[in-house]
Amino acid sequence: MEFRPIDRAPGAFQQSVTAEQIQAMCRRAFGADTRVSSATELGLGAYNSTYRVTLAGHPPVILRVAPEPSRQYRIERALMRNEHATVPFLAGLAGLLPRTLAVDFTHQVIGRDYLVQTLLDGTPAPDGLSRYPRASWAAFFGQVGGIARALHDVEGDRFGMVAGPTYATWSQALIGYFTDAAADLQVAGLDAEDARLLAAAVERRQEVLDEISRPRLLHGDLWTVNVMIDPDAPEPQITGVVDSDRAWWGDPLADWTIHRARQRQGAERRAFFDSYGPLPDGANDRVRAAFYLARHLIAIRLERFRLGDPELSATYDDVRAVLAELG
Repeated sequence: MEFRPIDRAPGAFQQSVTAEQIQAMCRRAFGADTRVSSATELGLGAYNSTYRVTLAGHPPVILRVAPEPSRQYRIERALMRNEHATVPFLAGLAGLLPRTLAVDFTHQVIGRDYLVQTLLDGTPAPDGLSRYPRASWAAFFGQVGGIARALHDVEGDRFGMVAGPTYATWSQALIGYFTDAAADLQVAGLDAEDARLLAAAVERRQEVLDEISRPRLLHGDLWTVNVMIDPDAPEPQITGVVDSDRAWWGDPLADWTIHRARQRQGAERRAFFDSYGPLPDGANDRVRAAFYLARHLIAIRLERFRLGDPELSATYDDVRAVLAELG
């Protein structure tokens, strides 16, 4: 077996499995006679460890391995299980999604969750878009807007992560998130006071937040890094969407996709919202948007800490500004 892992520092968050473990996982998935010809770790994403695996007599597959449970934040608990629970709600996008071939959460083979999926055609959008003139990118963002709209049209009956925990009200889901985030920050040795203040602010503004009474499906991480495009199309054409492990039920305005779309400029922003539709912009919508921005900032802080990025300190000033706005 040819094995090409990514060389990382011993203390890095992402830790590769071994060639022997890949053999064992594939035999668990496809049978004891399965022979792995090669496995190449892919550098996409900063959470799961992902491998392109070639099996004798079988098309190449993708093997994704979750971090060890002890290394997962509370706000990211069991994300692979969350993705698996989300699949039935993604039926409207089935043609763009990888199919799950095997899944194992028993920890009998390796002390980490893992699953095997079909290999999607296409090129990751961060790489593929650079091959096109910038003027043609608007078509791509229009497609992302349409995908986001299809997701947000799916209605649930409780708020929170698809696999749980779930909550009866939107405010309770946000309090749960900020409370968990504060605990994560404290364990990391970071100042968690602003996360606790945000949880308290949610309690004060429950009536405004609970105007959101119908949970909608949010991808949680839909943007260029999780989209595949056709490398041979005359203009950017989306062929696949991956990594729905952060999917949750909530207010569409809280989705990461909307946050990123609002940061685009000019034709790219217009194309997204032409496909997605206009956003509500009343006074209470703006209050809720402030909470959602703070939620993104706290998540970014924890991600930067995990990656050793010193710019995490900037998030404290940004959250302080949100708290001042909320009063």
